[in-house]
Amino acid sequence: MKWILLAAAVLAVISGTDVAHKQQAINRLLYKVTEPIRSKFTDLKEASKSFTPTGAGAKLDKEHKDHRLLQQKHWFSLFNPRQREEALMLVDALLESTDFDHFKNTAAYFRERMNEGEFVYALYVAVTHSDLCDGVILPPLYEVTPHMFTNSEVIQKAYTAKMTQTPAKFEMEFTGSQKNPEQRVAYFGEDIGMNSHHVHWHMDFPFWWHGEKIDRKGELFFWAHHQLTARFDAERLSNYLPVVDELYWSRPIKEGFAPHTTYRYGGEFPSRPDNKIFEAVEGVARIRDMKEMESRIRDAISHGYFTSHSGDPIYIDNERGIDILGDVIESSTYSPNVEYYGALHNYAHIMLGRQADPKGKFNMPPGVMEHFETATRDPSFFRLHKYMDNIFKLHKDKLTPYTHEELAYDNAHITDVKIDGELTTYFEDFEIDLTHAIDDTEEIDDVAVSTYVHRLNHKPFAYKIKVKADHEDTATVRIFLCPKHDYNGIELHLDEYRWGCIEMDKFWTHLSAGSQEITRKGSESSVTIPDRVPFSDLIKEADDAVAAGSDLDHKNIRACGHPARMLLPKGKSEGMEFNLFVAITSGDDAAHPDLATNEHGSTHGYCGIHGQVYPDKRPMGFPLDRKVTDEREFHIDNINVSTVKVFHKK
Repeated sequence: MKWILLAAAVLAVISGTDVAHKQQAINRLLYKVTEPIRSKFTDLKEASKSFTPTGAGAKLDKEHKDHRLLQQKHWFSLFNPRQREEALMLVDALLESTDFDHFKNTAAYFRERMNEGEFVYALYVAVTHSDLCDGVILPPLYEVTPHMFTNSEVIQKAYTAKMTQTPAKFEMEFTGSQKNPEQRVAYFGEDIGMNSHHVHWHMDFPFWWHGEKIDRKGELFFWAHHQLTARFDAERLSNYLPVVDELYWSRPIKEGFAPHTTYRYGGEFPSRPDNKIFEAVEGVARIRDMKEMESRIRDAISHGYFTSHSGDPIYIDNERGIDILGDVIESSTYSPNVEYYGALHNYAHIMLGRQADPKGKFNMPPGVMEHFETATRDPSFFRLHKYMDNIFKLHKDKLTPYTHEELAYDNAHITDVKIDGELTTYFEDFEIDLTHAIDDTEEIDDVAVSTYVHRLNHKPFAYKIKVKADHEDTATVRIFLCPKHDYNGIELHLDEYRWGCIEMDKFWTHLSAGSQEITRKGSESSVTIPDRVPFSDLIKEADDAVAAGSDLDHKNIRACGHPARMLLPKGKSEGMEFNLFVAITSGDDAAHPDLATNEHGSTHGYCGIHGQVYPDKRPMGFPLDRKVTDEREFHIDNINVSTVKVFHKK
């Protein structure tokens, strides 16, 4: 059997279908993506000239030859219907490929003909969802399209360094000033790792998706964004700010925002002043349209059902109702009646993004809220998602509270929970390569230009959970970190703090009969990913492997996941108290038989398992997702709540 596998691997290397060749091809397709394919990439260069697209690719090629496609060197927004249509035509052309040669040749051909933004989006989505690209690591978007992640000043300095052929490294400041209280939490919304997680989540779970059914996609939309909101609230409390208030269509947008960011092509991102009154956006929606969408959704929650296209009721007062509600609020192609319930989330992003030029009078480009890469920088992003989060909570609060039988797991008796190590956060500098931010030609050598930015990190730690089990079994361990006090320092009860709890980890483990200690490192969390592999490292690794005739072993490496270094919210110098909530429930909660030994790439907490069902059969957020009418129901042996302090060191 080993010889058969070895022979297959050798054949793959020879034929160029191994991971190393695939990684090299994707690297080269994304290298200097605003410029023509380098002549030294001979196979891609030849394909870009002589390849004949087929199927969906032929349809897209006709659009190109009829001069109907968006021009190159122009901004691209997924929220623009026509631009999205063009990008999805390329996604379809790539995903229908039956072998990788066809995939890369199709990509090379359209790379030279399509808008660069459309191409990058389509290629990233196709690589994410195509089995042909298993094992390929996508380069960090903040290095491929750095203009979307850095400010104008840094880009200008990079061009100066290039013009003078002077290697340089610049500091990048967060937007705003100390006169703006929101500046205290800018490190969270402007963190490039968090920006990257947000955009990749929407690539893993696109609202336009028309392929194979994605399991619990609507519920994941709720849970991923609920967790972003809960984490933002925790960061605010640690910086002596109240939790974020929701957005109101009938009130001014309290916080303005000046991005200080420029499109590569198309001018600066629009700014918005403080206390901007909402205006109707021409060709998108009126304020009353937004209120009507909200009203219809709230009405459905009150009645306990949505009405489908055919007029049939779809009942939601059950465990899976949240999945339907998420599909409706976003809305995705899974929405049962988008004509009636609208697309509250998607339209809201456009409404906020266009408030600087709602009538299109000044022909301004899209705002930061119209790009998933940049949206979290704007404080209004979190107001918008608190607004939608409150609608989700309205539904969850209608559901019957969990009973003792649903909460209890009699086999596990938690006797103690301790933290090994320090719960301490700190800021560090992180360097971003700006090679791809600068236009050049093949004749001019690259200059080492980079920027560095302050980012949040924490010291290593681990959970030590002492458990006594009556018999051998597989168990599910759920760990949450919850605010202990409100903004005024008042201690919160369980039903008051449960909605603000942060999911820290969820994993499956084997319990032996008797006493034992479960040790779980924070770095093993199922909601986070480590730092992305730099583009230059991916290029060198793939080129070296191809030259040596060897392959690469890239398994279960995903771009979707909260940054591991931001697992802990920022602490305080004197320590900030949190409730550490640990629940051990039955291993029967697992949707896959091998989760205790194989976590399928981790990051399943917020991002599921790619191409498979969500690993936890329970509702996301269980057991804290429903109202707690009697706190005594949680005073059971398999649940432990202890107080921990998170410190911050300067």
